[in-house]
Amino acid sequence: MSSNEVTWKDKLKAYTRTPGSLIVMLLVMLSAIVTFTVLIFLIVYVLVHGVPYLKPSIFSLHYTSENASLMPALINTVIMTLLSLLIAVPFGIFAAIFLVEYAKRGNKFVEVIRLTTETLQGIPSIVYGLFGMLFFVNTCKWGFSILAGAFTLAIMVLPLIMRSTEEALKSVLDSYREGSFGLGAGKLRTVFRIVLPSAIPGILAGVILAIGRIVGETAALIYTAGTVAKVPENVLSSGRTLAVHMYNLSSEGLYMNQAYATAVVLLVLVVVINTLSGMIAKRITKA
Repeated sequence: MSSNEVTWKDKLKAYTRTPGSLIVMLLVMLSAIVTFTVLIFLIVYVLVHGVPYLKPSIFSLHYTSENASLMPALINTVIMTLLSLLIAVPFGIFAAIFLVEYAKRGNKFVEVIRLTTETLQGIPSIVYGLFGMLFFVNTCKWGFSILAGAFTLAIMVLPLIMRSTEEALKSVLDSYREGSFGLGAGKLRTVFRIVLPSAIPGILAGVILAIGRIVGETAALIYTAGTVAKVPENVLSSGRTLAVHMYNLSSEGLYMNQAYATAVVLLVLVVVINTLSGMIAKRITKA
């Protein structure tokens, strides 16, 4: 009898002695199995219904009513993601650095900021879309454009990036800071040379979550970026992302097969982005 079997039997006996622990263990295992099953079912369902319709015509650079091409939406999704992160990531990281490294602990102003960011995380995306339409589209006179959509999404994901960066900075041991100060380094050098590199994996985790929300957003972009199915000439031109493209195709009811194909591409895009982000995080951690 192997040691693993003995360990399992010992654990089982321990659970049977305490019925409450056994019930909790069964519930946890059941929840994990149900979650994994639902996830696999969704992925398989999308692949089965979408892969057969991934034809060359659907990847045409120009959208028409005949091919319902997703290529303009794919390009717009990449542009929207990069532009939104370019706006949100610096502000989120610098705000978190201020709250953790520079603001005094117990400061009421800091508590108000944290309460505000937590509140903003729970606001529905349609509210952000209406705000973006009223402010960026109408007041700033940007019209339905990539720029208006990017700024709206940046505001939407800013609390997420800020909170994840804050938690990542808090997880860095104080001994790192004390050792840096002991060697004569100043506050700024300690933050950017010692603390921030150590918190990179946690920061990237927040950025990955932000990317997922940007890629899958529809409501906020319909009111700000518009639904034009073409590659924008500049940031003040309108354009739809993959999620908006899929929503429009499914709502019309005439291009359901193309909508499933778009879902497959969207799924692959999210997996590729997450994989690349994980690889970058590992390289930075090893370095």
